[in-house]
Amino acid sequence: MTDTPAQQQPKPSTEGERIAKRIARAGICSRRDAERLIEEGQVSVNGEVITSPALNVTANDKIMVKGMRLSAPEAPRLWRYHKPRGLVVTARDDKGRETIFDHLPPHLPRTITVGRLDLDSEGLLLLTNDGALARHLELPATGWSRKYKVRVQGRVDEDKLAGLENGITIDGVRYGAIEARLETQMNSNAWLVISIREGKNREVRRVMEHLGHPVSRLIRLSYGPFQLGRLEKGQVEEVRPSILREQLGQSDSKSAQAGTQGQTKSRPKAKRAQSPSAAKGPTLRLGKSRHAAKGAQHADHSRKQKRR
Repeated sequence: MTDTPAQQQPKPSTEGERIAKRIARAGICSRRDAERLIEEGQVSVNGEVITSPALNVTANDKIMVKGMRLSAPEAPRLWRYHKPRGLVVTARDDKGRETIFDHLPPHLPRTITVGRLDLDSEGLLLLTNDGALARHLELPATGWSRKYKVRVQGRVDEDKLAGLENGITIDGVRYGAIEARLETQMNSNAWLVISIREGKNREVRRVMEHLGHPVSRLIRLSYGPFQLGRLEKGQVEEVRPSILREQLGQSDSKSAQAGTQGQTKSRPKAKRAQSPSAAKGPTLRLGKSRHAAKGAQHADHSRKQKRR
């Protein structure tokens, strides 16, 4: 008599993507919550319940979450958000403080932030529905700078600001090159414009405090090519897919098709896009009419010649 073999987990694969990431991309929940659902046995792949997130899946796999078939992953999308002061950039706050997600429009899908702004900072914060995109935009290797308008206390020495171009080490932490210039000097405080590329935790505040100028207000103006512009506080505006693809260097047709899903409203109407060709239509028809008229005249002339 042989023992009945125990239920086996699907074989690991090096292709595709991690199951938790795939669930998060479908907009169900965060990657961390997806791992929790897997550990609780609420996820199955091709009919087999899994309990470990160490599994890669592909588009050919049938994935069920809580008994429901997982939908296709959403196309990567990006939003500009004007974060007000006093909101925490986190999904859950242990201290019970209000978060940005408490104030986002209800029609938005599940989103995560690209980087962070602390409680007292304000300005541009990018949101996306794609974790891989968020991580890509956060990497210093991307080469995108973050620009801030900063109010600091005291009278600023412009030579010290210029010295930040070579980077600075504070309490054993090395900060890369920082571009800082004085915009307005007042009696007891000043406005600066500061650009950084690494975006380490509280980098601007720590560097300016080290120079003897505590920050009293910090507004992010831009993140790479994306600008705060005229967004009102609390307002959210989606980046057009064509612009996002352009900034990411994507030009293949598959990316174009994926990136334009759900964005037809923001594109020019078909009538406008086709107006040049529409204008040519009557011209072609008129050309055929003149040709037909000449043919009729020639036929009539031939008939008259025969009668003679």
